[in-house]
Amino acid sequence: CEREPQMSINPDVAEGRAGTGPNPRAALWRLAGPWWLFLVTGIAWLIIAVMVLRFTPASVNTVGVLMGILFLLGAFNEFLIASIRHTWRWAHVVMGVLFVVGAIWAFARPFNAFWALASVLGLLLVFKGTLDIIAAVVTKDVNSSWWLGLVAGILEIVLGFWASQQQFPARGALLLLWVGFFALFRGISEIVIGFEVRSRQRG
Repeated sequence: CEREPQMSINPDVAEGRAGTGPNPRAALWRLAGPWWLFLVTGIAWLIIAVMVLRFTPASVNTVGVLMGILFLLGAFNEFLIASIRHTWRWAHVVMGVLFVVGAIWAFARPFNAFWALASVLGLLLVFKGTLDIIAAVVTKDVNSSWWLGLVAGILEIVLGFWASQQQFPARGALLLLWVGFFALFRGISEIVIGFEVRSRQRG
């Protein structure tokens, strides 16, 4: 009897068709951009955190300028996330625009920006915490450090409700702590994501 001709299939092609090999996953992680960019922004966040936590409410103008720098970094991060993530892209774009507006105002009037932000600190914390929780849950399958965003979001919501019940001077002091610890947790998260992107891109 005649044998049917057998077709040789390249293993790499078959693996690419199945989509189960490491190359497609590495290609997806390359869309995140250079890993060192997350490392640089993470170190910048940590430097700002150390500087802010050393200040007191008497250094309002200086803290206002630092808040402007923090807003610019926040806007850059939000626009970067919106460019590589399809889910909840509109929310990150809105946050980025708000950060840019806040940065311009902080540079123009640092004193007024500080106390105006302190007056709406509770609402801002609740909104930011809710967005962080949503982002953490959505990226749970692809981000091993998603729990950092979840914990930060829960803490921000709790602080938001607590700050809404406090007197105005207490909100100013809390704003310093929030800015400092926000930059601290953001810096740690950016560094972790940077090394994770580096390992996935090489895998």
